[in-house]
Amino acid sequence: MAVLASSKSELKRKQKQEKKSKSGGFESLKLSPNVYRGIKRKGYQVPTPIQRKCMPLILAGNDVVAMARTGSGKTAAFLIPMLEKLQQHVPQAGVRALILSCSRELAIQTLKFAKELGRFTDLRISLLVGGDSMESQFEELAQNPDIIIATPGRLMHHLSEIDDMSLRTVEYVVFDEADQLFEKGFAEQLYKILSQLNENRQTLLFSATLPGALAEFAKAGLRDPQLVRLDLEMKISPDLKLTFLTLRQEEKYAALLYLIREHISSDQQTLVFVSTKYHVEFLSILCREEGIEPSVCYGDMDQDARKIHVSRFRARKTMLLIVTDVAARGIDIPLLDNVINFDFPAKPKLFVHRVGRAARAGRTGAAFSLVTSEDMPYLLDLHLFLSKPIRAAPTEEEVLQDMDGAMSTVDQAVANGETVYGRFPQTVIDLLSDRVREIIDSSAELSALQRPCTKAFKLYAKTKAKPSRESIKRLKDLSREGLHPVFWNLLGGNELTALAFSERLKAFRPKQTILEAEGEAAKSKHLKSDQWVDVMRKKRAIHEEVINKVHQQRSTENVRKEVLTENNSSMGEEMQVSGSKRKKPKSFKDEEYFISSVPTNQHFEAGLSVRANQGLESNRLEAAVLDLVADDSEGLVKQKSAYHWDKRSKKYIKLNNGERVTASGKVKTEGGAKVKAKKTGIYKKWKERSHSKVSLKGDANDGNGEDSRSFAGAPGVQGNNRRFRGGQKRHSIPNANVRSEIKDIEQVRKERQKKANRISHMKSKSKKGKKFNKNGKRGRTK
Repeated sequence: MAVLASSKSELKRKQKQEKKSKSGGFESLKLSPNVYRGIKRKGYQVPTPIQRKCMPLILAGNDVVAMARTGSGKTAAFLIPMLEKLQQHVPQAGVRALILSCSRELAIQTLKFAKELGRFTDLRISLLVGGDSMESQFEELAQNPDIIIATPGRLMHHLSEIDDMSLRTVEYVVFDEADQLFEKGFAEQLYKILSQLNENRQTLLFSATLPGALAEFAKAGLRDPQLVRLDLEMKISPDLKLTFLTLRQEEKYAALLYLIREHISSDQQTLVFVSTKYHVEFLSILCREEGIEPSVCYGDMDQDARKIHVSRFRARKTMLLIVTDVAARGIDIPLLDNVINFDFPAKPKLFVHRVGRAARAGRTGAAFSLVTSEDMPYLLDLHLFLSKPIRAAPTEEEVLQDMDGAMSTVDQAVANGETVYGRFPQTVIDLLSDRVREIIDSSAELSALQRPCTKAFKLYAKTKAKPSRESIKRLKDLSREGLHPVFWNLLGGNELTALAFSERLKAFRPKQTILEAEGEAAKSKHLKSDQWVDVMRKKRAIHEEVINKVHQQRSTENVRKEVLTENNSSMGEEMQVSGSKRKKPKSFKDEEYFISSVPTNQHFEAGLSVRANQGLESNRLEAAVLDLVADDSEGLVKQKSAYHWDKRSKKYIKLNNGERVTASGKVKTEGGAKVKAKKTGIYKKWKERSHSKVSLKGDANDGNGEDSRSFAGAPGVQGNNRRFRGGQKRHSIPNANVRSEIKDIEQVRKERQKKANRISHMKSKSKKGKKFNKNGKRGRTK
């Protein structure tokens, strides 16, 4: 009975375990016990979407390019498979994993996270970042670590300083925040590090966006990479309401204040996108003057200040966050209500990237875009990209004539998937524009920021991508838009009548020139008319004939096009009907067992397929490429196309966006400074003083765990024995700098060679000192 009960309990336990493994949690990954214990100790229960997509591919050994925002769990997405692959410290293997971070803070954060996840493993981790003393990092490298977490600048410094340091044993490489690595100018160093790695490595690349330079790097350094990208980032949610408002550039500040104060509810969070960091500062001061407390974030903002502002917005202490595209690419705000495009994006992908942050997880949201006349071609490009038709809002006259009919027309267009764009009410803008002008005049900060904002926007307009020619042509055929339907209920009949009258005045074109009008006035007063009146009358008669001919030609062309489309549609229907009547010959082939002499993917392999590029991962990378325009003046200048004199070819070479010409022999640190990558002799001095050396090829006598100073879970791990500037050097283990008594083969060989040399030297010296006479007695030479 006891055996039966135990077998039943064992069966229940197995069924429970199988149920857990099918649940989609970390159990389904079949991780080793030590790694799984670390995950549970950390408090993780279910993997995030990016982890669920990435980890099976990484564990299968594929190279992966993952696009994930900050806060989406990407660090665990590459750390958990890394710990699973390495599992335990192997003394003879050397460095087996390398993680490259863009900043010192991110590297320290990754180190802390890796220690927490790997607390039940004996893996050794070493941190190589700027600001720490080189001697303490030499000591860590001498302990033969399994994992190195580094910034590119300090890693290149170590590679140039230490002769015995090699990365050929590395089998797992991670480029964390890769877009920022390229933005900070580490591209040249990354290619150098890539050349020193083993060809059979597994490479992972995690990034918030995918610039063109990064896509080229991924093609060069990764083998058939799998692109992992969440669906939320590729399409606009159907619950997101898009509103496009046309206005002039100088009216944007007043329009933004109206949207924030009057149109958007006070309990809703709003994200405002602007072009440059100067506009971020300008709008933040303007909002504070109006009693609105915003959070701000831009590219070269201090990291601590950025964290404070974003955390305040996440905690709903502030309801407004003003950002640039460069700063917002890594920010993940899960519950966002509204997005305002203060400056309309030049690329459709960038628009989707911006507004995709709202209306997530079944929530509704709204996206407001302020569109100037210069932005209209970009608006047409966007709707071509989204495959959505666009139409102008009905004019004020049409609304006054039939309000209900205009409303039903707009509702039907929206229901059919069309986008309706319209004007911002001029009366509202006029009132708020005066208020904005008063605030700017009374504030010294805003007055001082006006000129930098204007200059930065001009530079931004030069560097952003140009719209397509077809959109510029289509823009000329668009009808004039009326007031946006959002504002119809807010304005009364009198205001609509006034707006209609002002619009008629704007569209008014006199039938006579000023010369003809003067001639008519002279006739009415019975005065002699001027000779120029007759000249203008003859000129108008000739031009009217030409204008009428052009109008006739255009009308006939339009009629011809309509007839052609109708004929094509009717022919297509007839073909479908006639084709449906035909009976297909019966095939006697069994598709399951029939093997054709021609392969099914023949056209794809030969490169003759019409849609051959859809399956290739490299082309998927190209489709995901998104280049952002910089938000500061220095970055904008760098992004402009420039020419560089090439000494070899004796001519100027055009540099595209992302390409740099750096001084040879210099390494860029994470602080931005350029340092010569020559030997300083610091390693040689440390080697003589400590009587130890760095060799990352593995050490057979390093298997004893008691001598380790870099255990992932130990209290005296690396990180505590690091020395910062101005601090004292601390050793986690006593007598850590004492010379080891155990000698390797090379040391024994050298000692024997020295002993043999000493004996031979003594023998030769004794022979020279002794000289014998003929009688056999020793004497001095004359």
